[in-house]
Amino acid sequence: MKRLATWYFFYFAFVGAFSPYFTLYLQDIGLSAWEIGVLMSVPQVMRLLAPNLWGWLADHLGRRAAVVKFAALGALAGFGGFFLSRDLWALFAAMALVWFFWSAALPLVEAMTLDRLAGAAERYGRIRSWGSIGFICSVLGLGALLDHLPIGTILWACLAILASVLLSALSLEETKVGAGRTAPPIAGQLRRPAVMALLAACFFMSVAHGPLYVFYSIHLVAHGYDKLAVGMLWSLGVVAEIIVFMTMPRLMHHVSLRAILLASFALAVLRFLLIGWAADFPIALLFAQLLHGATFGAYHAAAMAVLIRWFEPAQQARVQGVYGSISFGAGGMVGGLISGQAWDVLGAGLTYTLAALFAACGWLLIWRGLSAQSLATR
Repeated sequence: MKRLATWYFFYFAFVGAFSPYFTLYLQDIGLSAWEIGVLMSVPQVMRLLAPNLWGWLADHLGRRAAVVKFAALGALAGFGGFFLSRDLWALFAAMALVWFFWSAALPLVEAMTLDRLAGAAERYGRIRSWGSIGFICSVLGLGALLDHLPIGTILWACLAILASVLLSALSLEETKVGAGRTAPPIAGQLRRPAVMALLAACFFMSVAHGPLYVFYSIHLVAHGYDKLAVGMLWSLGVVAEIIVFMTMPRLMHHVSLRAILLASFALAVLRFLLIGWAADFPIALLFAQLLHGATFGAYHAAAMAVLIRWFEPAQQARVQGVYGSISFGAGGMVGGLISGQAWDVLGAGLTYTLAALFAACGWLLIWRGLSAQSLATR
């Protein structure tokens, strides 16, 4: 488990460097909000397309860890493209290459982690929390540095972290998955109304987070916050996420997964309204970031627990690929594109109001589509 925890640490340390600060770099080199939105949607397109391909390959070969190692090497090599040119299409190509490989890893490591847990799904949050710790270390450290160093330093920081991801991936051991074996199909289960409702709700939650992941740092800087403050606000959200991950095993014993999901979506509505309309009030932003514990931590842990309950271990690599493609892939892509267009046309307040409306759509899908009976059956 220590090797998996180390991998999560460095994987999300890269996210902690890339998500908050890369958009500031793109803005610094002269890209428009629409161009930034398009570029930041490329990772989501790759999350839509790549995980299913990599998941099939890993299941076919029976070597998930080997695919994770190859993907880490590919992402590291691809990131070098950002040093070669600042042309939009060159940046687009580099982004596509990096995230084609990068998107392979997380669903496979999630499946490997679930295999190691051997049905003790409630322990998932404690291992995953190391990723949150890596995010915090990265976002706080770089936030302090970037107030004194050129924003282009972010490229070198990301490259160094990707090298660490590769080193940690090389230590991962294979889980017992038979190469080429016939695993139970998942297509029929994916067509169940409850499964479709959950995946659709996850799609809307990721769409709602589009303006957050693409423009949150830009939004804060525009309201006078320095980069260290930006990093601290990002970190506060992840601290809340860690606390939630650590308490989820106990919470799941006392509160239904449906109730956790409903609360998470409802709090997402509140969070995005606060970010959009109360950015000049630090106390409101602090509270909004604490809600990240619900809008990502509790939501993601509950969704994972539902998928573990519904699908067999041999199906998990493909299920995680579908989950990642629909939520983080399609949802993130649509959220990034919509926010990129809306930011210049509607402004920050209305863009985050749209995010709140998307979260409300997800709440309705959970409320109407998931029953206690559907959550209790495979």
